[in-house]
Amino acid sequence: MRKMIAKRLGLMVVMLLGLAVITFTVANVAPGDPARLAAGPDASAEMVEEIRVERGFDRPLPIRFGIYLGQLVQGDLGTSVYTGRPVLQDIAQFLPATVELVLFSIFIAILLGVPLGVLAAVFQNRVPDHAIRLLSVSGVALPMFWLGLMLQWYLALDLGWFPLGGRLGIFDDIPPKITGMITFDALLAGDPATAGAALWHMILPAAALSFPALAAIIRVNRAEMLEVLGRDYVTNARAQGIGPFRIIAVYSLKNAILPTLAMIGLRFGWMLGGTVLVEGVFDFPGIGLYAAKAAISSDFEPIMAVTLILGAAFMLTNLVIDLAYAALDPRVRNQI
Repeated sequence: MRKMIAKRLGLMVVMLLGLAVITFTVANVAPGDPARLAAGPDASAEMVEEIRVERGFDRPLPIRFGIYLGQLVQGDLGTSVYTGRPVLQDIAQFLPATVELVLFSIFIAILLGVPLGVLAAVFQNRVPDHAIRLLSVSGVALPMFWLGLMLQWYLALDLGWFPLGGRLGIFDDIPPKITGMITFDALLAGDPATAGAALWHMILPAAALSFPALAAIIRVNRAEMLEVLGRDYVTNARAQGIGPFRIIAVYSLKNAILPTLAMIGLRFGWMLGGTVLVEGVFDFPGIGLYAAKAAISSDFEPIMAVTLILGAAFMLTNLVIDLAYAALDPRVRNQI
């Protein structure tokens, strides 16, 4: 296990280096003048040139990339032209909101996806199975941003059941910052009302964000349950008179859940990247909305930093899932 972890961590470093090369190159060949943006629309050509020299935009691309790598090693992600603050400070402010939203979304996807996949397998080719499969196909076909807009229009505007966006209402008190995740901070501060308000604001964006993951979990879990339910040891358990609930919950789901666990890990990583669209629709102040505003402003350093952080998070999530897979399946442990 230690060798596997060390190997994966070393591979992560190489992959992050490649990601840094790609994002740096794309950001620096894309249209837009960061020096002009930093100087402002009314700045003279001399002021723009002065900022270009000061920030090193006049240097050759390889030299600038070397300087960028040196800054990364020191934990310096640069300064945002849009906010005027260090990018690391901005990310510390916006990332907890995204993590909170993604955790709530993946919780919804797991809570609904696993039992629906089991239900579809148990009632194969019957009405519940057809209805659940239609739901899973819809999760693949419907774009997240369109679903978010429809939820806003019907449930927030027409019915008024949920807020349109944001993390809290204008009259809600922000709890003392501990983790940056309002729900957890409010609970730690003994303020369940604020925690409930934060969850209420997250329901619509979490529903839009979790729908593709829900569909994927349903499909994978249904397919694996069908395969497991057809195996000899399940047939033998039925012949011995073991009840259907025990056969499904103990004998079948335990073996079928492993591929679903891998899908959950992949979807968690995809959710981190998918927040750009959902946060934009619901004006949810997370790292996705921050990156979108930076892209509109041609502010390249935040875009590069967000890309690297999301890439690292995706890789770490897959490593954790692989470790959990090895812990649950002895066959995997024996191959390491």
